[in-house]
Amino acid sequence: MRWDSRQLEALAAVVAEGSFEAAARTLHVTPSAVGQRVRALENAAGSVLVRRTRPVAPTGPGRTLLRLARQVELLGAEASRELGPRDADDDPDGAPPRPVTVPIAVNADSLATWVMRALARVEGVCFDLHREDQDRTVDLLPAGVVMAAITSQREPVQGCTSTFLGVTRYRPAATREVVDRWFPDGPTLEALGRAPMLVFNRADDLQDAWLRERAAAAASTPGTVVPDPPRHHVPSTPEYVDGIRRGLGWGMWGPLPGPGARFGMLDGGPGDPGGQVVLLDDDAVVDVPIYLQQWKLRSTVLDRVAAALRHEARRALPQR
Repeated sequence: MRWDSRQLEALAAVVAEGSFEAAARTLHVTPSAVGQRVRALENAAGSVLVRRTRPVAPTGPGRTLLRLARQVELLGAEASRELGPRDADDDPDGAPPRPVTVPIAVNADSLATWVMRALARVEGVCFDLHREDQDRTVDLLPAGVVMAAITSQREPVQGCTSTFLGVTRYRPAATREVVDRWFPDGPTLEALGRAPMLVFNRADDLQDAWLRERAAAAASTPGTVVPDPPRHHVPSTPEYVDGIRRGLGWGMWGPLPGPGARFGMLDGGPGDPGGQVVLLDDDAVVDVPIYLQQWKLRSTVLDRVAAALRHEARRALPQR
């Protein structure tokens, strides 16, 4: 079946912008024209493609055609750039071709530390970054929202490849004052159940995973339970780190850079005299493997983006 490129373009714009009105502004047409194109595409597909919510959300069939729309958009833009303007009327000012847009899902810690350095290497590309928890970024790939995702999931989702990037390394840390107040006898399970803890958001499981490991290690002791401490939710990486420095509680400090890399936000690290941050446990290390998953699509632009991410990840992240 042949799909109308303008109708696919309208579907992609509606999902990306969240409403028919915003999509109309992006496409420089009326909202009525956008609605007509999406309805025509729904008639051709024989299914409802978007839920008219705020923001608009694709249905199952809508996600299928959204992936197609993204692919058509990317390959069409690449072809236009390779061909260049056909004549003076197409490009009277000699302006360069419009950059291709590549949507990527990325977790907050990677975004705050090494990803922007990688993307800065790629010229002629605009990026539409979607910040999600590292366990959830991969969900945006089959939905057609993004073409690539930095994720903790190794197994490739359908239609994608998966490449190991490195590990994000964390260590439980707090200020010296917090340690002296809450952990005079060390990070016992009892103390960990009382001391305030910082988490990034409600999807952040790093701290709780470490607590479960410690409880499992002490499971031979009768009555052992997993600590459930009071917690601060701080959904911004710089402010999360600042919260630890200011003594709100303890949390996983990181990601810690690999050999030869320095993350400006975390320079100094635990033990830094300026921040007075120390480790709760000298031996505790939590490594989260990180992968790049991307669509199986023959695209020079997508390949360039992936190569830049792999290069910077090898420099910035521990490789085990």
